[in-house]
Amino acid sequence: MMKMIHLVAGARPNFMKIAPIVRALRARADVFEFRLIHTGQHYDREMSDVFFEELGIPRPDFHLEAGGATHAEQTARIMVAYEAILKDHRPDCTLVVGDVNSTLACSVVAKKAGIPVAHVEAGLRSGDMSMPEEINRLVTDAITDWFFVTEPSGQQNLLREGKPADRVFAVGHVMVDNLFFQLAQLAHADPTQFDSAALKASLPRFGVVTLHRPSNVDHPDVLRGIMGALAVVAEQLPLVFPVHPRTRGQLEKAGIAVSPRITLTRPLSYMDFLNLWKDAALVLTDSGGLQEETTALGIPCLTLRENTERPVTVDEGSNTLVGTDPAAIVAAALPVLAQGGKTGRVPALWDGRAAERIVAELARLLSPAAA
Repeated sequence: MMKMIHLVAGARPNFMKIAPIVRALRARADVFEFRLIHTGQHYDREMSDVFFEELGIPRPDFHLEAGGATHAEQTARIMVAYEAILKDHRPDCTLVVGDVNSTLACSVVAKKAGIPVAHVEAGLRSGDMSMPEEINRLVTDAITDWFFVTEPSGQQNLLREGKPADRVFAVGHVMVDNLFFQLAQLAHADPTQFDSAALKASLPRFGVVTLHRPSNVDHPDVLRGIMGALAVVAEQLPLVFPVHPRTRGQLEKAGIAVSPRITLTRPLSYMDFLNLWKDAALVLTDSGGLQEETTALGIPCLTLRENTERPVTVDEGSNTLVGTDPAAIVAAALPVLAQGGKTGRVPALWDGRAAERIVAELARLLSPAAA
């Protein structure tokens, strides 16, 4: 009998993690059907037909239209809407990814309905309970049935929290699967279609910056200090900074000067941004996903946070955790530029086949023999 999987996504990065799983499920069409659930947690005008075509996935089967709101309001809307879907469309498993509100909301609803929950990117911990994502991770993993982990720390955290070892699976990272898929597409694309192409042509050597976390951009003194440090780095290496609208608004509100050596751009689409950062000499970011993607390609990365839930990128990869102190940022950046970058290795199983491993385990777990 065919098994039905619900794939839950709430924002653009979620769809990038879901996409490899969609392709892997299609390869096992003799075993699986799936439905793609878009919670609407984030509305993004870039999520057009082209976006889904680039990912190699269909448009969502269900759109819950949760919209923006407080964490509690948004989570409640998603829960109510997903519960309504389950009345007529009950899957054999609900699969959630990452750590957004949609992850928590749909896992709770599924679990209360007696549906097994699979969590992809399970077990990651920052130890920082001021992060909403950390709360989402902890709650989701408290009720998950099957844990698919990206790195050794995920396994260690889950086992320490008392999760059964036979339900924790080291599979690699679906974000890396998607990265390799998109790089292959990029190799056959016309680069002139991307805004980043002209930037790269004008800057033979450059670095890339992203900033979006509230702890960095919502506090004028912190943001001013980071921008001051970036100005010093930019004297040695021109920087390109695709600016999130919220970050741009905070820069303008606080009257923070931006070095002329830092080029501000509008937010870039995934492929446009990939075309940019894949050739960067250095990436400075507070993004979790970019820590991993730069590690997968061996690009030096400085993470402008006090903690990370992705320690393998530091322990084995090309990432360095530097915090937000301006002097520390400069002290970490300049030697990297002088020496050509921190060397690291790609973590085990980050080989572009994580989704295949996940689907193979789901086939086994949902088989009559396992039941």
